[in-house]
Amino acid sequence: MIKLISKDKERISFVTDISENLANAIRRCVLEIPILAIDDVEFFKNDSASYDEIIAHRLGLVPLITEKTFTESEKCSCKGKGCMKCKVDLKISIKGPCTVYSKNLKGKANVVYDGLPITILNKDQELELVATARLGKGVQHSKFSPGLVYFRNLAKITVEKDCDECKKCVEACPQKILAIENKKAELKDIYKCDLCDACVEACKKHGKNALKIDKDDNLIFIIESWGQISAKEIFIQAANKLKDNLKELSKKVK
Repeated sequence: MIKLISKDKERISFVTDISENLANAIRRCVLEIPILAIDDVEFFKNDSASYDEIIAHRLGLVPLITEKTFTESEKCSCKGKGCMKCKVDLKISIKGPCTVYSKNLKGKANVVYDGLPITILNKDQELELVATARLGKGVQHSKFSPGLVYFRNLAKITVEKDCDECKKCVEACPQKILAIENKKAELKDIYKCDLCDACVEACKKHGKNALKIDKDDNLIFIIESWGQISAKEIFIQAANKLKDNLKELSKKVK
């Protein structure tokens, strides 16, 4: 069972009745999705105050749109030597005074966000480099991660009869999703409750034990994309990777 809560290109959240084991397996398989990222930088000139290593590190974290036409180096016909099928070069050649942004990377791959600052150049300072981007996986380095995937249990609230409408629990809720309705505390948006128990503690401090929040068996699954591929594609590819891993495991067991 999957019940969609919200969906856009960069974020999907849904309720599901799958087990925590399966949900965690899908989450871990996200790190096996091939993602394009800058992996090597050759500097020809760097007059900025930032060391070459700092700029290279920042460039590696710039999200690049990952097209399906690219091939992983180890699977490419060039056998990892590097060709137009498995790598793409991006160049920066700029003179100050200015701030160097991710949009200044020019080549056959597009950046997801134009306004990511790389470094600052003063008057007459220059930056010239060639950055090589390749497909990689999050299990190798976090720069190849496509996004953030996490899950938690759905909340279930129980209100006892001795609730005296003190509203202490409502005021204590950090998410502001509690309200007094029909002389009882009720969750206005059960999907936003993160089981922090702040409301329960506030009720106890008031001398009452009228409120209880438990974990439901269902899970809220959330996928947030960095922008290289859509959140929907992250889920689909992660599920396919898990399927492939299970097939490989089956072969090994036999």
